[in-house]
Amino acid sequence: MDVREMIAEERRRTADLVESLDTEQLRTPSLCGAWTVKQVMGHLVAAVAGANGSAFLLLVRNGFRLHRANAQLAAKMAERPAGELAAMLREHAEDPFCPPIVGYPGQLTDLQVHGQDIRRPLGLPHDLRPDRLRVSLDFLVGGRAVGFVPRRRPAGLRFEATDVGWSWGSGPAVRGPAEAVMLALTGRRVALAELSGDGVAEFARRIPAPDRP
Repeated sequence: MDVREMIAEERRRTADLVESLDTEQLRTPSLCGAWTVKQVMGHLVAAVAGANGSAFLLLVRNGFRLHRANAQLAAKMAERPAGELAAMLREHAEDPFCPPIVGYPGQLTDLQVHGQDIRRPLGLPHDLRPDRLRVSLDFLVGGRAVGFVPRRRPAGLRFEATDVGWSWGSGPAVRGPAEAVMLALTGRRVALAELSGDGVAEFARRIPAPDRP
């Protein structure tokens, strides 16, 4: 399965997930900054269905501050009913758009990380696929993860995903399940408790709080 097929399947899985949630679950704070579960879903839909003139206008109005414009677009998209958001994500599951710099691995990583931003606070199993986790881990440490991982965060450390046979880097070790390594690399401090090794303390110092979208 190539990365585009992985992306399409993850979009459909996310649509199924959100469609299964009740109103209280949709209002639950996610792991992603101040966003609710539904607003995270709004972001995922906006990323594929909101690439139009209105998205660019928001970017201009926010002085080309991407995080701020992105948050506003997600919130606006999240005003729609959850069923409509799920339908939009399914409709665009196979959208061929490839974002600059981060490419398809960035899209896959966005889906996997934000999927966990939804599932973890709700106590739902992640069921992430090892091959997809490897793609995201390679992407996050590969130098193209603009907006995902500051370059200095993984520098000088060795990361080991103990459940998928993946490793990268040299120096004090940071090891644990692939899902936890992925989340910690992207700034989710909640995953630090699942990591071990003599590099964890230094790694933790490089992750600010609170988490950002």
